[in-house]
Amino acid sequence: MTTPEAPQPTQDAADPGTTQSTAPEEATPEQPAVAQSRYGSRGAPLNRRAPFLVGFTGALGVFLAWILYQALIDLRSILVLIVVSAFLAIGLNPAVTWLQRWRLPRGAAVGVVALAALAFLVGFVFAIAPPIAEQGAKLIDKAPDYIEQLKQNQALGDLNERFDVLDRLSQAVSGDLASGAFGGILGGLGFLASAIFNVLTGFILTLYFLATFDRLKAGAYSLVPASRRPRVRLLGDEMLGRIGKYLSGALAIALIAGAAAFGFASLAGLPYALALALVVALTDLIPQIGATLGAIVVVAVAFTISVPVGISAIIFFVAYQQLENFVIYPQVMKRAVKVSDLAAILSALIGAALLGVVGALLAIPACAAVQLLVREVFLPRQEAS
Repeated sequence: MTTPEAPQPTQDAADPGTTQSTAPEEATPEQPAVAQSRYGSRGAPLNRRAPFLVGFTGALGVFLAWILYQALIDLRSILVLIVVSAFLAIGLNPAVTWLQRWRLPRGAAVGVVALAALAFLVGFVFAIAPPIAEQGAKLIDKAPDYIEQLKQNQALGDLNERFDVLDRLSQAVSGDLASGAFGGILGGLGFLASAIFNVLTGFILTLYFLATFDRLKAGAYSLVPASRRPRVRLLGDEMLGRIGKYLSGALAIALIAGAAAFGFASLAGLPYALALALVVALTDLIPQIGATLGAIVVVAVAFTISVPVGISAIIFFVAYQQLENFVIYPQVMKRAVKVSDLAAILSALIGAALLGVVGALLAIPACAAVQLLVREVFLPRQEAS
């Protein structure tokens, strides 16, 4: 039995003194192997710290950030609508859950809540639209008479003789204003159409969030790593529960304020009592200053009737405000999250500066959520470090 012979080194034809092995070269730690191809070996890797590459990457990041910022600015109204709809869904979800306890399917419970909200919106429109239209028409009809009365004033009469201000204003009201009224009507109709579209879009989004509330919540929790998911679920459920309780409580307090205002306006003989009550209910949703704003509107209308009626309106709203602050609000909000007065004022100011009235409405529940995260996540981590 013969053994295979080891391969013998071959002599280089160019240099007889050297030999060349047929085995491939092995890479050593000092000199790594270079990949070979028919087009030659690869060059050295790109230097990621090269000044040109660093500058180009930074400029590209700044450009992409600017594009993202412009996109957010363009989508600001849509994003605000989505956020408001989500908050409304969180606030209405306790009502849906309460109806489910009476063995109603979730779809039917969402339908009942949606019908109640739709009835409120329709009632508000039908209550507030007639007085606005009537008072606006009266103002337009009597504007020339008001101008003529202003001419009877000696100081204004002298000013009119010098600069012809009131005569020009009278011509504008009687003639030129009529020619531009069509454009004003078109502008008003455009604004009304945009408002109706936003309200309907927000209403549909709120219904969608309500109908798929549990599924959306589970999908959001599934994005969290499995090791942290139980704690995130507990914190998330607590935040959503407190936000929902706060919004539901605020809505209940606003309805009570509107009912009280309607009772006073009816007894005092104020015109458009239902419209005034709805104004009080809506303004009462605004933290800290909402109740005062609604009271100012009713008091102003009451003084147009007589001074005693205006004084009685002031007394009524001062007394009701004390009742709301010390009895109604604590009883309704006793199970909701408690936010300090300073935090409520600061959050309302910041929310109003960012998103106007919508930001003021959503400021306190957002502050409550942040407060929970700080107390349960940030502070324990700081204590452990």
